[in-house]
Amino acid sequence: MAGRLFVVATPIGNLSDLSVRAGEVLAAARHILAEDTRRARVLLSHIGVAGRPVSLHAHNEASRAARAIRWLARGDDVALVSDAGTPLLSDPGERLVRAAVDAGHEVVALPGPSAVLAALVASALPCVPFTFVGFLPRKAGKRARALERIIDATETTVLFESPARLLSLLDDLAGMDAGAARRVAVCREITKVHEEVVRGTPDEVAGHFRERRPRGEVTVVVEGRRGGGGRVASESLDVLAREAVDAGLAPSAAAREVARRAGVRRGEAYEAVMRAKQADGGDAGRPARGEDG
Repeated sequence: MAGRLFVVATPIGNLSDLSVRAGEVLAAARHILAEDTRRARVLLSHIGVAGRPVSLHAHNEASRAARAIRWLARGDDVALVSDAGTPLLSDPGERLVRAAVDAGHEVVALPGPSAVLAALVASALPCVPFTFVGFLPRKAGKRARALERIIDATETTVLFESPARLLSLLDDLAGMDAGAARRVAVCREITKVHEEVVRGTPDEVAGHFRERRPRGEVTVVVEGRRGGGGRVASESLDVLAREAVDAGLAPSAAAREVARRAGVRRGEAYEAVMRAKQADGGDAGRPARGEDG
């Protein structure tokens, strides 16, 4: 009989959050794959399991997945745990799960602790729908585009951030969403001794963390773009579009600027920009920025 791969959610701080079922699976599994074997041993010791976990992290997942498939093929049950929380969410394991499914093995997910869901329900922001984006890219261009998508989103967004970059993120959100008073919640050290949830606008929350330097694990929840009250009237949108076109911005750049100032989706801003250009008879007679004329 083929073995099963168990994807086991583990505590994100308080070890008492481990479910009874998860403890039973970890005790019974022939092999345990862990992102950090030291942290896994602490958890196993807490529940009285003497197993010796094997590492599976971003740099060795391919070879470990191949080994795990051999274990499963001979009938051994395998458990996968991450550093904390639910595996695969900004943690390794996707390649292993895919390989197990492709090889015809059963994959069993054991639900449990998740910083994503804990932060979402504690944020006091709408929970459905929401998008989880993990960590933002480090490179400036990709990071800026990711932030634009968050600002344009109508649903709540959940993301992870390093405490060293938290203030920069909040300042970026405030600058890109000026005047819209978008609400955010920063959830720090969830389930741990120094757990903290700070709610408000990006400027308000940034002010709090300028006085108290953020530390530990940080999850940020960002409110979706509001329909109705927070948006400008169509006449005002057209005025902003007219200003952007008159400034010589290319349509895409003009749409970004209008969307930022008006608090609307990029597509809606682009339509306003194109209306402004059509009122001029298209591109004829109006040089783009950088052209002679």
